[in-house]
Amino acid sequence: MNYKAETGKVKKYGRTWMHDGILWCGLSGSGIGFTCMGTRVAVTIAGDDTTYGNETEGKARIAVYVNGIRVVDDMVTRREQTYEVFASTHPQQAEIQVLKISECAMSVMGIAGIETDAADGIFPLPEKKRKIEFIGDSITCGYGVDMEDPEVPFATEYEDVTRAYAYKVAQKLDADYSMVSYSGYGVISGYTEEEVPDTKELVPTYYNKVGFSYAHPYGTTELSELPWDFTQFVPQVIVVNLGTNDDSYCKDDPMRQQQFSEKYTAFLEQIRQYNPQAAVLCTVGMMGERIYPAVEEAVQQYCLDHPGSPVYAMPLTEQEKEDGLASDSHPTERTHEKAAEKVAAKIREIMEWQSI
Repeated sequence: MNYKAETGKVKKYGRTWMHDGILWCGLSGSGIGFTCMGTRVAVTIAGDDTTYGNETEGKARIAVYVNGIRVVDDMVTRREQTYEVFASTHPQQAEIQVLKISECAMSVMGIAGIETDAADGIFPLPEKKRKIEFIGDSITCGYGVDMEDPEVPFATEYEDVTRAYAYKVAQKLDADYSMVSYSGYGVISGYTEEEVPDTKELVPTYYNKVGFSYAHPYGTTELSELPWDFTQFVPQVIVVNLGTNDDSYCKDDPMRQQQFSEKYTAFLEQIRQYNPQAAVLCTVGMMGERIYPAVEEAVQQYCLDHPGSPVYAMPLTEQEKEDGLASDSHPTERTHEKAAEKVAAKIREIMEWQSI
Protein backbone atom coordinates (compact mmCIF):
# COMPACT_ATOMS: atom_id res chain seq x y z
CA MET A 1 0.00 0.00 0.00
CA ASN A 2 1.07 3.56 -0.68
CA TYR A 3 0.44 6.40 1.75
CA LYS A 4 0.94 10.15 1.84
CA ALA A 5 2.62 11.89 4.76
CA GLU A 6 -0.66 13.39 5.89
CA THR A 7 -2.31 14.11 9.21
CA GLY A 8 -3.82 10.96 10.68
CA LYS A 9 -1.15 8.79 9.10
CA VAL A 10 2.04 10.42 10.38
CA LYS A 11 3.21 12.66 13.18
CA LYS A 12 4.73 15.89 11.88
CA TYR A 13 7.86 17.44 13.33
CA GLY A 14 8.37 21.17 12.98
CA ARG A 15 6.85 23.44 10.35
CA THR A 16 5.82 21.61 7.18
CA TRP A 17 3.69 22.35 4.13
CA MET A 18 1.52 19.85 2.26
CA HIS A 19 1.00 20.51 -1.45
CA ASP A 20 -0.18 18.14 -4.16
CA GLY A 21 0.35 15.16 -1.88
CA ILE A 22 3.96 16.03 -0.98
CA LEU A 23 4.87 17.15 2.52
CA TRP A 24 7.63 19.75 2.18
CA CYS A 25 10.13 20.15 5.01
CA GLY A 26 12.48 23.12 5.22
CA LEU A 27 13.46 23.99 8.77
CA SER A 28 16.01 21.97 10.71
CA GLY A 29 14.57 18.84 12.31
CA SER A 30 11.31 18.98 10.35
CA GLY A 31 9.89 15.69 9.17
CA ILE A 32 7.57 12.86 10.13
CA GLY A 33 7.23 9.88 12.44
CA PHE A 34 5.02 6.81 12.04
CA THR A 35 4.75 3.17 13.03
CA CYS A 36 3.55 0.04 11.30
CA MET A 37 3.58 -3.76 11.54
CA GLY A 38 4.96 -5.33 8.40
CA THR A 39 7.98 -6.69 6.54
CA ARG A 40 8.86 -3.70 4.37
CA VAL A 41 8.84 0.11 4.43
CA ALA A 42 10.09 2.41 1.68
CA VAL A 43 10.04 6.21 1.67
CA THR A 44 10.16 8.40 -1.42
CA ILE A 45 11.90 11.77 -1.09
CA ALA A 46 11.35 14.67 -3.51
CA GLY A 47 14.08 17.18 -4.22
CA ASP A 48 13.71 20.94 -4.62
CA ASP A 49 15.22 23.03 -7.40
CA THR A 50 18.72 22.58 -6.00
CA THR A 51 18.49 19.11 -7.54
CA TYR A 52 17.49 20.31 -11.02
CA GLY A 53 18.43 23.52 -12.76
CA ASN A 54 19.55 25.52 -9.75
CA GLU A 55 23.32 25.60 -9.36
CA THR A 56 23.18 26.85 -5.76
CA GLU A 57 25.20 24.69 -3.40
CA GLY A 58 23.73 23.45 -0.13
CA LYS A 59 21.54 20.49 -0.92
CA ALA A 60 19.31 19.05 1.79
CA ARG A 61 20.67 16.42 4.16
CA ILE A 62 18.21 13.83 5.44
CA ALA A 63 18.24 11.12 8.08
CA VAL A 64 15.89 8.17 8.46
CA TYR A 65 15.63 6.27 11.74
CA VAL A 66 14.14 2.83 12.30
CA ASN A 67 13.47 1.96 15.94
CA GLY A 68 15.86 4.70 16.98
CA ILE A 69 18.74 3.65 14.70
CA ARG A 70 19.81 5.87 11.79
CA VAL A 71 19.59 3.74 8.65
CA VAL A 72 19.77 6.49 6.02
CA ASP A 73 22.06 9.54 6.02
CA ASP A 74 22.10 11.13 2.59
CA MET A 75 22.16 14.34 0.55
CA VAL A 76 19.12 14.93 -1.65
CA THR A 77 20.60 15.13 -5.15
CA ARG A 78 17.73 13.82 -7.29
CA ARG A 79 14.30 15.07 -8.21
CA GLU A 80 12.92 11.90 -6.62
CA GLN A 81 14.47 8.94 -4.87
CA THR A 82 13.03 5.95 -3.01
CA TYR A 83 14.80 4.49 0.02
CA GLU A 84 13.95 1.04 1.35
CA VAL A 85 14.37 1.73 5.05
CA PHE A 86 13.03 -1.44 6.64
CA ALA A 87 12.95 -5.09 5.54
CA SER A 88 12.26 -8.25 7.50
CA THR A 89 11.52 -11.89 6.81
CA HIS A 90 8.47 -11.73 9.07
CA PRO A 91 6.15 -8.91 10.22
CA GLN A 92 7.67 -6.69 12.88
CA GLN A 93 6.75 -3.42 14.53
CA ALA A 94 8.81 -0.60 13.05
CA GLU A 95 8.95 3.00 14.25
CA ILE A 96 10.11 5.26 11.43
CA GLN A 97 11.30 8.86 11.58
CA VAL A 98 12.24 10.86 8.48
CA LEU A 99 14.02 14.11 9.33
CA LYS A 100 15.64 16.96 7.45
CA ILE A 101 18.82 17.58 9.42
CA SER A 102 20.21 20.52 7.46
CA GLU A 103 18.83 24.05 7.53
CA CYS A 104 16.06 25.75 5.60
CA ALA A 105 17.75 28.69 3.88
CA MET A 106 19.84 26.46 1.62
CA SER A 107 17.33 23.80 0.58
CA VAL A 108 14.07 22.00 1.27
CA MET A 109 12.95 18.42 0.72
CA GLY A 110 9.62 16.70 0.23
CA ILE A 111 8.22 13.44 1.51
CA ALA A 112 6.34 12.18 -1.54
CA GLY A 113 5.17 8.77 -0.39
CA ILE A 114 5.40 5.85 2.00
CA GLU A 115 5.10 2.26 0.79
CA THR A 116 4.57 -0.71 3.09
CA ASP A 117 2.97 -4.13 3.13
CA ALA A 118 1.64 -3.54 6.66
CA ALA A 119 -1.83 -5.06 6.74
CA ASP A 120 -3.21 -2.44 9.12
CA GLY A 121 -1.48 0.51 7.46
CA ILE A 122 0.60 3.20 9.15
CA PHE A 123 -0.09 5.21 12.29
CA PRO A 124 1.40 8.42 13.72
CA LEU A 125 3.92 8.11 16.51
CA PRO A 126 2.32 9.35 19.74
CA GLU A 127 2.41 13.02 20.65
CA LYS A 128 4.49 13.89 23.69
CA LYS A 129 3.02 15.84 26.59
CA ARG A 130 5.86 18.37 26.53
CA LYS A 131 6.42 20.69 23.57
CA ILE A 132 9.29 23.13 23.04
CA GLU A 133 9.99 25.60 20.26
CA PHE A 134 13.58 26.68 19.60
CA ILE A 135 14.35 29.95 17.83
CA GLY A 136 17.94 30.48 16.80
CA ASP A 137 20.73 30.76 14.29
CA SER A 138 23.51 28.47 13.05
CA ILE A 139 24.12 27.12 16.54
CA THR A 140 20.58 25.75 16.75
CA CYS A 141 20.93 24.34 13.21
CA GLY A 142 23.98 22.28 14.18
CA TYR A 143 26.19 24.19 11.74
CA GLY A 144 29.45 22.39 11.00
CA VAL A 145 29.08 19.91 13.85
CA ASP A 146 30.21 17.00 11.67
CA MET A 147 33.46 18.70 10.67
CA GLU A 148 35.76 19.36 13.61
CA ASP A 149 38.11 21.71 11.81
CA PRO A 150 37.60 25.46 12.28
CA GLU A 151 39.34 26.20 8.97
CA VAL A 152 36.79 24.25 6.90
CA PRO A 153 33.99 26.45 5.52
CA PHE A 154 30.28 25.75 5.82
CA ALA A 155 28.57 22.97 3.90
CA THR A 156 25.17 21.43 4.54
CA GLU A 157 26.77 17.98 4.47
CA TYR A 158 28.50 18.88 7.78
CA GLU A 159 25.27 20.11 9.41
CA ASP A 160 23.24 17.87 11.71
CA VAL A 161 20.57 19.34 13.96
CA THR A 162 20.33 16.09 15.94
CA ARG A 163 23.83 16.70 17.35
CA ALA A 164 23.04 20.29 18.38
CA TYR A 165 21.94 21.52 21.79
CA ALA A 166 18.26 22.18 20.96
CA TYR A 167 17.48 18.70 19.68
CA LYS A 168 19.38 17.29 22.66
CA VAL A 169 17.29 19.39 25.07
CA ALA A 170 14.10 17.97 23.57
CA GLN A 171 15.45 14.44 24.03
CA LYS A 172 16.52 15.07 27.61
CA LEU A 173 13.07 16.43 28.48
CA ASP A 174 11.14 13.86 26.39
CA ALA A 175 9.52 16.70 24.47
CA ASP A 176 8.29 17.28 20.95
CA TYR A 177 10.05 20.17 19.26
CA SER A 178 9.88 22.72 16.51
CA MET A 179 12.97 24.60 15.25
CA VAL A 180 12.94 28.07 13.69
CA SER A 181 16.61 28.67 12.94
CA TYR A 182 18.74 30.21 10.20
CA SER A 183 22.52 30.42 9.99
CA GLY A 184 23.84 33.97 10.03
CA TYR A 185 20.51 35.50 11.08
CA GLY A 186 19.91 37.89 13.96
CA VAL A 187 17.45 40.33 15.51
CA ILE A 188 18.72 43.65 14.11
CA SER A 189 21.53 42.34 11.94
CA GLY A 190 22.65 39.15 10.32
CA TYR A 191 26.34 38.34 10.45
CA THR A 192 28.31 41.21 8.93
CA GLU A 193 31.89 42.32 8.51
CA GLU A 194 30.76 45.85 7.63
CA GLU A 195 29.84 48.83 9.79
CA VAL A 196 26.24 48.71 8.61
CA PRO A 197 23.67 46.12 9.76
CA ASP A 198 22.58 43.29 7.50
CA THR A 199 18.83 43.78 7.72
CA LYS A 200 17.98 41.11 5.15
CA GLU A 201 18.81 38.19 7.40
CA LEU A 202 16.56 38.70 10.42
CA VAL A 203 14.66 35.94 12.23
CA PRO A 204 11.67 38.15 13.23
CA THR A 205 10.92 38.76 9.54
CA TYR A 206 10.14 35.09 8.98
CA TYR A 207 8.91 34.00 12.39
CA ASN A 208 5.25 33.87 11.30
CA LYS A 209 6.03 32.06 8.03
CA VAL A 210 6.47 28.38 7.17
CA GLY A 211 10.12 29.26 6.55
CA PHE A 212 12.58 31.03 4.32
CA SER A 213 14.69 29.37 1.64
CA TYR A 214 16.60 30.32 -1.46
CA ALA A 215 15.43 26.96 -2.83
CA HIS A 216 11.91 26.23 -4.00
CA PRO A 217 9.54 23.27 -4.00
CA TYR A 218 8.47 22.76 -7.63
CA GLY A 219 11.00 25.43 -8.59
CA THR A 220 8.63 28.30 -7.84
CA THR A 221 7.08 28.21 -4.35
CA GLU A 222 8.41 30.73 -1.83
CA LEU A 223 8.10 29.34 1.70
CA SER A 224 8.34 32.91 3.02
CA GLU A 225 5.00 33.70 1.37
CA LEU A 226 3.22 30.94 3.30
CA PRO A 227 1.83 32.00 6.71
CA TRP A 228 2.40 29.57 9.56
CA ASP A 229 -0.63 28.33 11.50
CA PHE A 230 0.45 28.56 15.13
CA THR A 231 -2.29 26.15 16.22
CA GLN A 232 -0.31 23.37 14.48
CA PHE A 233 2.24 23.32 17.31
CA VAL A 234 1.55 24.92 20.69
CA PRO A 235 4.69 24.94 22.85
CA GLN A 236 4.75 25.26 26.62
CA VAL A 237 8.28 26.65 26.41
CA ILE A 238 10.14 28.67 23.78
CA VAL A 239 13.93 28.91 23.83
CA VAL A 240 15.42 31.93 22.03
CA ASN A 241 19.14 31.71 21.26
CA LEU A 242 19.82 34.83 19.19
CA GLY A 243 22.38 37.61 19.33
CA THR A 244 25.56 35.89 18.18
CA ASN A 245 25.26 37.34 14.67
CA ASP A 246 24.01 40.71 15.92
CA ASP A 247 27.21 40.93 17.94
CA SER A 248 29.21 41.15 14.70
CA TYR A 249 27.53 44.53 14.17
CA CYS A 250 26.95 45.73 17.73
CA LYS A 251 30.42 44.95 19.07
CA ASP A 252 31.10 47.15 22.14
CA ASP A 253 29.06 50.08 20.83
CA PRO A 254 26.54 51.06 23.57
CA MET A 255 24.15 52.70 21.10
CA ARG A 256 24.05 49.64 18.84
CA GLN A 257 23.60 47.34 21.80
CA GLN A 258 20.71 49.50 22.99
CA GLN A 259 19.11 49.28 19.55
CA PHE A 260 19.53 45.51 19.71
CA SER A 261 17.84 45.37 23.13
CA GLU A 262 14.89 47.40 21.89
CA LYS A 263 14.40 45.19 18.82
CA TYR A 264 14.80 42.07 20.96
CA THR A 265 12.06 43.30 23.30
CA ALA A 266 9.84 43.91 20.27
CA PHE A 267 10.55 40.37 19.08
CA LEU A 268 9.50 39.02 22.47
CA GLU A 269 6.22 40.91 21.98
CA GLN A 270 5.82 39.16 18.63
CA ILE A 271 6.62 35.73 20.07
CA ARG A 272 4.18 36.13 22.93
CA GLN A 273 1.49 37.46 20.58
CA TYR A 274 1.50 34.13 18.76
CA ASN A 275 2.21 32.03 21.87
CA PRO A 276 0.50 33.79 24.79
CA GLN A 277 0.59 30.71 27.01
CA ALA A 278 4.28 29.88 26.59
CA ALA A 279 7.17 30.55 28.92
CA VAL A 280 10.18 32.03 27.11
CA LEU A 281 13.83 31.39 27.95
CA CYS A 282 16.31 33.77 26.30
CA THR A 283 19.92 32.71 26.10
CA VAL A 284 23.15 33.29 24.18
CA GLY A 285 26.86 32.79 24.69
CA MET A 286 28.16 29.59 23.12
CA MET A 287 30.22 31.56 20.58
CA GLY A 288 30.74 34.64 22.75
CA GLU A 289 29.04 36.24 25.74
CA ARG A 290 29.57 39.94 24.94
CA ILE A 291 25.98 40.54 23.81
CA TYR A 292 24.34 38.73 26.73
CA PRO A 293 23.86 41.86 28.93
CA ALA A 294 21.84 43.40 26.08
CA VAL A 295 19.68 40.26 25.93
CA GLU A 296 19.17 40.44 29.68
CA GLU A 297 18.22 44.11 29.41
CA ALA A 298 15.63 43.28 26.75
CA VAL A 299 14.08 40.61 28.96
CA GLN A 300 14.00 42.96 31.93
CA GLN A 301 12.25 45.61 29.85
CA TYR A 302 9.68 43.13 28.58
CA CYS A 303 8.95 41.99 32.14
CA LEU A 304 8.57 45.61 33.27
CA ASP A 305 6.07 46.16 30.49
CA HIS A 306 4.29 42.87 31.25
CA PRO A 307 4.53 42.16 35.00
CA GLY A 308 4.34 38.50 35.88
CA SER A 309 5.14 37.26 32.39
CA PRO A 310 7.12 33.99 32.38
CA VAL A 311 10.07 35.35 30.38
CA TYR A 312 13.58 34.57 31.59
CA ALA A 313 17.22 35.16 30.66
CA MET A 314 20.19 32.85 31.18
CA PRO A 315 23.73 33.03 29.74
CA LEU A 316 25.45 30.06 28.18
CA THR A 317 29.13 29.33 28.70
CA GLU A 318 31.39 30.14 25.78
CA GLN A 319 32.92 27.14 24.03
CA GLU A 320 36.14 25.96 25.62
CA LYS A 321 39.41 25.08 23.94
CA GLU A 322 39.47 21.53 25.26
CA ASP A 323 36.13 20.81 23.57
CA GLY A 324 37.49 21.73 20.15
CA LEU A 325 36.02 23.77 17.32
CA ALA A 326 33.92 22.70 14.35
CA SER A 327 33.57 24.25 10.89
CA ASP A 328 34.00 28.04 10.84
CA SER A 329 34.82 27.89 14.58
CA HIS A 330 31.33 26.70 15.49
CA PRO A 331 30.58 24.50 18.52
CA THR A 332 31.40 20.81 18.56
CA GLU A 333 28.95 18.22 19.81
CA ARG A 334 30.77 18.25 23.16
CA THR A 335 30.00 21.96 23.55
CA HIS A 336 26.41 21.41 22.45
CA GLU A 337 26.02 18.66 25.06
CA LYS A 338 27.14 20.99 27.85
CA ALA A 339 24.73 23.68 26.69
CA ALA A 340 21.90 21.15 26.45
CA GLU A 341 22.42 20.10 30.06
CA LYS A 342 22.23 23.71 31.23
CA VAL A 343 19.19 24.63 29.16
CA ALA A 344 17.31 21.45 30.11
CA ALA A 345 18.01 22.08 33.80
CA LYS A 346 16.70 25.64 33.53
CA ILE A 347 13.54 24.51 31.76
CA ARG A 348 12.92 21.89 34.46
CA GLU A 349 13.24 24.68 37.03
CA ILE A 350 10.95 27.10 35.16
CA MET A 351 8.28 24.53 34.31
CA GLU A 352 8.68 22.38 37.42
CA TRP A 353 9.14 19.38 35.16
CA GLN A 354 10.54 16.29 36.76
CA SER A 355 13.53 14.54 35.26
CA ILE A 356 12.86 11.51 33.07
